[in-house]
Amino acid sequence: MKAIDYRIERAPDLAGVIDALQADPFAKPIAGGQSLGAMLNLRLAQPECVIDLAGLDTLKGMHIDGDDMVIGPLVTHATLEDGRYEDATGGMLAHVAGGIAYRAVRNSGTIGGSLCHADPAADWIAATAALGAVFEIQGPDGTRRLAAREFMTSAFETALAEAEVLSAIRVPALGDDARWSYRKFCRKTGEFALAIVSGVADARTGIERLVFSALDGAPVVIERAGLFEELAETSARDALLDDELLSLTGHRRALHAGLLADVVADLRGIA
Repeated sequence: MKAIDYRIERAPDLAGVIDALQADPFAKPIAGGQSLGAMLNLRLAQPECVIDLAGLDTLKGMHIDGDDMVIGPLVTHATLEDGRYEDATGGMLAHVAGGIAYRAVRNSGTIGGSLCHADPAADWIAATAALGAVFEIQGPDGTRRLAAREFMTSAFETALAEAEVLSAIRVPALGDDARWSYRKFCRKTGEFALAIVSGVADARTGIERLVFSALDGAPVVIERAGLFEELAETSARDALLDDELLSLTGHRRALHAGLLADVVADLRGIA
């Protein structure tokens, strides 16, 4: 199958993208095209206009801003995988990026495109929530910030309002003694995950955060002091997995249970 006929607009800057989205609310921005391209060809997406973001260099950089690492949404998975930047996450970004699909996909696919596509099994949806990232969103009314854990509202749906664009991902720096764990299960290399469990424990801030992803909808985030020590007990992990918030049954529960035990083992005793 091939995509329907559509026109391509190349906006000169982010303001131009917002103007184009206001002019046509059904237009689709495209970054690396690794998600939207397939949807166009399958006619799961049928926009009359596609707005090409590839020329917006202002969305491609990375830098440290105070206690945050700021990542442009057009930064590719491969760039994050290669690690040639000042990393505030102790290697978590590179680890997650290196497990996404295949290198050919990682060369073109972008972190922002993946987030905005909002596939429940996507890696960056889970990882940014675990890291406590905050997204900068720009639209007709200016710029606002939203916690990563609130960005995805349901499968393939986000909190972006009409004519809004993800303009930056701000990742808080982890402490020197912080630890992270990112575990996922795929049938084979390159496939989307059937289960993802990730966590961060940072003694400097006292944060202990656990994220379940590859669910039916948005990730489930659990955060409290002493979380990983509490979950050292099998009964506590079982109670968490049986909670209505997760609604895990059958093989999906078993997959998440195994990953949860691994994550807890990685992170126990840090805070």
